[in-house]
Parts: sequence; C-alpha cells; structure tokens
Amino acid sequence: MVWVPLSPTSSDRRAPLRAPRTTTMSLEWLMDWSWSLDGLRDFIATGIQSFRDCDATALVAVACLLVLFVWYCYHVGREQPRAYATVNALMQSAEANGVQNGFVYCQSPECVRCSHHDGLNQKLYHNLQEYAKRYSWSGMGRIHKGIREQGRYLNSRPSIQKPEVFFLPDLPTTPYFSRDAQKHDVELLERNFQTILCEFETLYKAFSNCSLPQGWKMNSTPSGEWFTFYLVNQGMCVPRNCRRCPRTYRLLGSLRTCIGNNVFGNACISVLSPGTVIAEHYGPTNIRIRCHLGLKTPSNCELVVGGEPQCWAEGRCLLFDDSFLHTAFHEGAPEEGPRVVFMVDLWHPNVAAAERQALDFIFAPGR
Repeated sequence: MVWVPLSPTSSDRRAPLRAPRTTTMSLEWLMDWSWSLDGLRDFIATGIQSFRDCDATALVAVACLLVLFVWYCYHVGREQPRAYATVNALMQSAEANGVQNGFVYCQSPECVRCSHHDGLNQKLYHNLQEYAKRYSWSGMGRIHKGIREQGRYLNSRPSIQKPEVFFLPDLPTTPYFSRDAQKHDVELLERNFQTILCEFETLYKAFSNCSLPQGWKMNSTPSGEWFTFYLVNQGMCVPRNCRRCPRTYRLLGSLRTCIGNNVFGNACISVLSPGTVIAEHYGPTNIRIRCHLGLKTPSNCELVVGGEPQCWAEGRCLLFDDSFLHTAFHEGAPEEGPRVVFMVDLWHPNVAAAERQALDFIFAPGR
C-alpha cells in the first residue's frame, strides 16, 4: 500500500516535488481501470439499447419457449407415469349396471379383468422399476412406454381392438394368426389331440349325475350354457383339476410359448352347449394369442374375431388375438352335442424373450 501526502511539509518545499516510482505505477493502473470501466459502461449501454430495439413479440416468444423447456426438463426428470385414465375409466360407465361387454363381472379381487384396481398404472410402473433394479433396463423401452402411456393407448384404440387391462405398443395387430406363428406348440397340441379328448370325455361323464360337477365353472351368457374347466387360471395352477387331467397338464410343460406364471395365462377346456351365444367382448391384453384346439366341433359353430368368422375343426388349432372384439356361438341342433375346445394362452410371437421375462415379473399372480 502506497501513502501519498495531501500537502507537502516545510522541508519538502526546498526540493522539487517528485512522487515515488511506486506511486507513479499506481496512478497509471487507476487510469487503465478507469478506461476499462468506460468500456464496460459502453458495452452495457449498447446491450440495453439492443434489447430496447428488439421486437416485443419476439421477446415474448423466446420467454415462452424458455418456460416450456424448463417445464419439459422438470417433467421428464420426474420419470413418473402420466396421470392418464386407467382401466377403471374404461369401465366406469359399465360399473353403474355391473355389466361390461355382455358379462356380469364377478368383482373377485383375484380376477385381473373383473377387479377394478385404483392406481393400476402406478402399480405397474412400480413393478417395472423393481424388475429393472434387480435385472436391467435393457430391452424394456417398449414396456416402459406402454405403462407410461397406458391410458392414452387404451382410450385411443379403435373399437375393434380394446384390451381391457394392458396394451403393449408396436405389436403387429391382426385378428387371426397363422399356424406358423407358434408352429412347435401348435404341432405338439395337435399330436396330442386324442390324449386331451380322452381326458375331457372322462370329465364330461360327471355331467350326467349333477348340473355342475366339481371343478367346472359356469360363465354368464345371453343364452345357452358355457362351461369351463381350468387347469391354469390367470397364471395359477388349479391342483385338483390338474390331477384329474394329468397328461394334459404335463403337456403344458412341454409347450415353448405357453404363458405360465402370469395373470394373462390360462389353460382350460371350454364347452358350449347348443343354442349358446357368447356376447361380444374384449380380452385383457394384446401380449398373448389364444389357441383353441378343436375337440368336438358340430356344425353351425363359429368364432368371430374383429368381424371375421372362422370355424373350428377337430384336431386342429385356431390362433387369434382376443384383445379384438370377439364372440362365439353354437347354433347346432341339440342332438349334435356341445362344442368343445382346449384353450391355452401363448405369447404373441413379437414379444421378445426379455420382455416376456419382465412381463412375467410385473404381472405375476398375487403381485
């Protein structure tokens, strides 16, 4: 620090006034600093004038874009599923009457389609996050997209295809599939046609003794009677029924694409008595294809999926996507007997192996 006297002393008057060298350097630095401040002042003034000259509309537009960008960053950073309507919204109007697509819903908490869970999307997202923590996010893009946008997908689907619980985007959509879609499993089922038919006939003898034998369920229909005998019901094995059809149950373990530990997986014998009509309805998801192996197929029996009719044939498999609007009927004569198929749910051929594993985790029974 350099101190410069404000006024010279008496001794200083005798000699010429000369500032020390350090004082001269400080004065030069102050002059340079003054010039720098002038430059900064000019720069700020120029910026303010440029700002004033700008079009007010352009400034408003830039401000709006900035606000939108900040909002977008915040929204994406949260990584939470969007608050779209869940499956509850799809069923809201039907709840008043307790009927959806011609079916009286059972309201059972175990039924993935009939029970109306609050916050379904959030629950699915939580299950997906738990799976990713244990394993990996690799290959989960389509599932993550489907869960995050679930309400929008379900509400925007055309009326011909509206799965009631879960829609996986970017899957090819068609009412029926060729036999080659799951060739191995189709051929295996057809080779074991006689085995399955024999076990069904043993079961069906019990109908002569009582109206609804043990293990069978009666489903709601506008007319006629529709019975089912489940070996696997929404991913859960039915032990008592499986013991009565041991060879058919073992056969399920040999299928490569059978949906097992998943609420969307079923395997059952389905019986339509003459004069029965199943009301049009949608299945719960598009991640599966439903396989019907014809066991008994009288005349005047049809399956209609997405407006396209098909007939069953004994010993042959029929593959279809039950997330399409579909119905079935048996208009044959009473003496022709019932229409009987063995029904099993298989994976959609375009659902990858990693996605199948994740979906089994997310939709595991009881989760």
